[in-house]
Amino acid sequence: MKTLDGVFLSVFSLGLAINGSPQIINVPKRVETKTVNRVNQNIDKGIDKGLDAVEDGVTGKNKKNDKDQTGTPETGKADQKKSADVPSTESKSENPQEQTSLQSYSKYDFIPGETVIFYDDFSQDAIGDFPALWNTNGSAEVVTTNLYPGQWMKFVMNECVWTDALLNLPDNYTIEFDIVPIGGLEGDRMSGWNMRLMQSKNAKAWDGGSAPGKGGFKFGIEYFGRPGYSTWLYGDECMAAKISGFKEGDEFKEKINTKYHIAIWVQKSRVRLYQNQNKLFDAAKAFPTGCVKPDRLRFEYGAAMITNVRIAVGAPDMRNKLMTDGKLVTYGIYFDVNKDVVKPESYGTLKSIADILNEVPDVKVKILGFTDSDGADAANLDLSKRRAAAVKNELVKSFNVKGDRLVTDGLGEGQPVAPNDTPANKALNRRVEFIKM
Repeated sequence: MKTLDGVFLSVFSLGLAINGSPQIINVPKRVETKTVNRVNQNIDKGIDKGLDAVEDGVTGKNKKNDKDQTGTPETGKADQKKSADVPSTESKSENPQEQTSLQSYSKYDFIPGETVIFYDDFSQDAIGDFPALWNTNGSAEVVTTNLYPGQWMKFVMNECVWTDALLNLPDNYTIEFDIVPIGGLEGDRMSGWNMRLMQSKNAKAWDGGSAPGKGGFKFGIEYFGRPGYSTWLYGDECMAAKISGFKEGDEFKEKINTKYHIAIWVQKSRVRLYQNQNKLFDAAKAFPTGCVKPDRLRFEYGAAMITNVRIAVGAPDMRNKLMTDGKLVTYGIYFDVNKDVVKPESYGTLKSIADILNEVPDVKVKILGFTDSDGADAANLDLSKRRAAAVKNELVKSFNVKGDRLVTDGLGEGQPVAPNDTPANKALNRRVEFIKM
């Protein structure tokens, strides 16, 4: 490394050589000043760059956008005629699904129900219309958005929107949906949103009041993002069992224009609720015996977009189906639209399957992928094969299942288990099967 004195001397000598005169007697001083200034500027730039990096790490700036997210595979082609008025800015998509590792869901024990009794991704509805399977005392419309693919039901209101037909729910069932909080009621900032799982009094219209119907479970996000829940019940004995609570912590607060996967697991009186990989609440006595039997899902009082609403019953007996029947069909392994990356919400299902395989080390299994009929046949066939291979990879990499016990294949849209005529039936055809060999 050259010394500064060497630099001064070289530049001074160069000045004399060029000008051929001792009039440049002040060049060393000027060079010294200029050099020191430049060194300081470069040091300042380095410090600023380091501080910027620290600041970005704290504030979450400069994260990469991932605008290709959905909560269920193959939701269909989105009609781009009308998009939700959600601004496309770099800070809006701070929840890149594919950058979330499967291991971050290692405490995620949710397993979806096996038999679908209600499903809506709004692909059957025209953009701008109110969705056919829902009812409202306010307003809502089907939209597409520049943030996430697929079709969404958007509501910005102080009213309600609910599943039109009453739901015939048994003791045990699961509810899932994707939701994006948006601005609207509060201008450009988040307005929050509320969801009720309730028993209706009025089967043909809405139940009004702050505690509608015959009771139920409410989950909501406040305008500043904090999640909370409560129950409302009628009758002296039931009212005494009412519960409520909040989930504190910035990591649980929802943000505007960010997609969240909400999963609810009801087992008789017990309600467990998950937001992405986090179990927010586990209420053992949310529905005391004889107090309430929910039959309606309702969203209200806020601004949000929802899609991929799935209600299913029957906890799958995976061990019996695979080891005794020789075939396990699962709907709990998720992919983004037209992609073969296993989504981390699949953790609970994959772990259950891996536990069975690791406990019976001599069994070999074929993994088969299936799609619905949307899209080209050849593309669906290729996608199904890649998805089956991705499932094998996760079982080997994340759950230590030996790879030589697993073979994979895909049949695309072949061998459908239901007509590809409604969103619910298409959801049945999008599946992964495990065949005992």
